Amino acid sequence: MKGIILAGGSATRLYPLSKAISKQIMPVYDKPMIYYPLSTLMLAGIREVLVISTPRDLPMFEELLGDGSRIGMKLSYKVQEVPNGLAQAFVLGKDFLNGEPGCLILGDNMFYGQHFGRMLKEAVATVESGKSKEESGGAVIFGYEVADPRAYGVVEFKEVTGYGLQVIGLEEKPAEPKSNYAVPGLYFYDETVCEKAANLQPSARGEYEITDLNKLYLAEGTLRVKLFSRGFAWLDTGNCDSLLEAGNFIATIQNRQGFYVSCIEEIAWRNGWISTEQLALLGKEMKTAYGRYLERLAAKGR
Repeated sequence: MKGIILAGGSATRLYPLSKAISKQIMPVYDKPMIYYPLSTLMLAGIREVLVISTPRDLPMFEELLGDGSRIGMKLSYKVQEVPNGLAQAFVLGKDFLNGEPGCLILGDNMFYGQHFGRMLKEAVATVESGKSKEESGGAVIFGYEVADPRAYGVVEFKEVTGYGLQVIGLEEKPAEPKSNYAVPGLYFYDETVCEKAANLQPSARGEYEITDLNKLYLAEGTLRVKLFSRGFAWLDTGNCDSLLEAGNFIATIQNRQGFYVSCIEEIAWRNGWISTEQLALLGKEMKTAYGRYLERLAAKGR
């Protein structure tokens, strides 16, 4: 399984903040926003990641993250000249995926909740199950219950005995939603995703829609949904208020409990991708509370 972070777009709802800098570079409390989706892929066990962004912004991500070797990963970069929809990520990322399953996460999506890593690994296992069979492993999306789902893509599902939840319908910003479950920007697909994405037709607004890609898996009967439980947080950073709320949320968790959320160095260490000595060195590089946190982790050991 490989991962793609789509960190493009112009983020006009954040103007003038985002007029000269990528939204995904902006801080969410003490970390750049892109750390949060990157940490999600890491929790899923994904070590090879492609970052897609605009010609203007991509060099900033390269300077921030490098080739990923400092955290035991392999990071690549790809320019998206024009934002033509989320599904375009699998057209741009075809060579990167090279016939392997792929996970797409949007660069401004943040998740926090108990057993999140377990849910991600289960999604990977579901999608990759087809690699040892004649049939495809399909796709996995997520559902998050919201009070007013009309502003989101909405998933309708049913219980299937012995298999869990099966998707029976998808709608994009429906006037009368058939469920209260919105689809966050986190998607797991089998090795057929690039072929499917290449065959999509632009929507009425001229974009290659992720909902249309999901509907192809739905038509095959291989689209599954996993629900985030009550109390799980899916944070939106689309406007100034939600960006501030996300930062306050992270600050509250970290300051109250004493551990850091989406600390990519810590996750790499706990995954066994870097040694305790490497973790300590990474901490010493930063003359901040973030660096001291890494040093304390290294001093305590696992």
